[in-house]
Amino acid sequence: MSGPPAGFLEAHLRERRAAGAKLLVPYVTGGLGPRWIEVIEAMAAAGADAVEVGIPFSDPVMDGPTIQEASQRALDLGVTPTAVLDALPAVDAHVPLVAMTYYNIVYRAGHRRFAHALASNGVSGAIIPDVPLEELDPWARAAASEGVETVLLASPVTPDDRLAAICERSQGFVYAVSVMGITGERQSLATSAGVMAKRLKAHTDKPVLLGFGVSTPAHAVEACAEADGVIVASALMRLLLDGATPEQLGEKVAAFRAALDAG
Repeated sequence: MSGPPAGFLEAHLRERRAAGAKLLVPYVTGGLGPRWIEVIEAMAAAGADAVEVGIPFSDPVMDGPTIQEASQRALDLGVTPTAVLDALPAVDAHVPLVAMTYYNIVYRAGHRRFAHALASNGVSGAIIPDVPLEELDPWARAAASEGVETVLLASPVTPDDRLAAICERSQGFVYAVSVMGITGERQSLATSAGVMAKRLKAHTDKPVLLGFGVSTPAHAVEACAEADGVIVASALMRLLLDGATPEQLGEKVAAFRAALDAG
C-alpha cells in the first residue's frame, strides 16, 4: 500500500487557509461502533479539512469523560491499534487523516514500525500528546522517514521561548490547547483561547488550530477570530455514544462548517 504524499497535511491545510477558509478538524474514536469508517467519510463530505482518528488507549491522560468513555467502549468491542489502522485504507474521504494516541502504544510497537503502519494505511499526521519536546527526536526521526507529520501541542502556561521551539518542530499544524485541563464539552470558550492562538501566531505561519472545549458552532467562530481553525471532539463523540448515525454526525459537522464559512 502507498501512503499519502509527504507533507500532505500541512500543504492541504495551508491551501485551504490561503483560499480563505477557516479550518475544521473533527475527531472520531477508531473502532467506536460498526460504522465508524462511515463517520469519517460523512465528516469529510460535510466539509472537514482533515479528520483526527483516535486510537483507543486504556489510560488517556489528556482526555475528559466523553473521549474516555468512547475509548473504553471501543476497547470493550475488542478494538486494537492494528485493527484501527488496518481499516483506514477503506476510507473514501480525500482529506488528510491524523492519528491521535499515546506513547505507550507507539513504544510497544516500535517507532519505525508504528510510523510505517501509519503511513502505509493512509495516515498523514500523528498527535502523541505525552511525548515532551525533549524526548521527541527518536519518534520524530522515524515519523519523518515515513513522511508522517508530527503535530505538537502548546498550552496556555507554555512560556514564549518554548512556544517558539514547539512551533519550529511541529508539522502539519500547531495544536493550541485552549485551557489547562482535559478535553471535554464546555458551556463557553475559555478566555485563554484567543490569547493562546494569538501567541502562537506570533511565532509561526504554520496553521494554528484550537482545541479543548470547542463544543458549538458559535465557539468555533469565536475561536477563529484568532486561530486558523478548530478541532472538535467531545461534542461529536457524545452524539456517537448516544447512538447518532454517520449521517447525523455529518449534519453536525456541516453546522460547524456553515458557521465558520459565514464568519
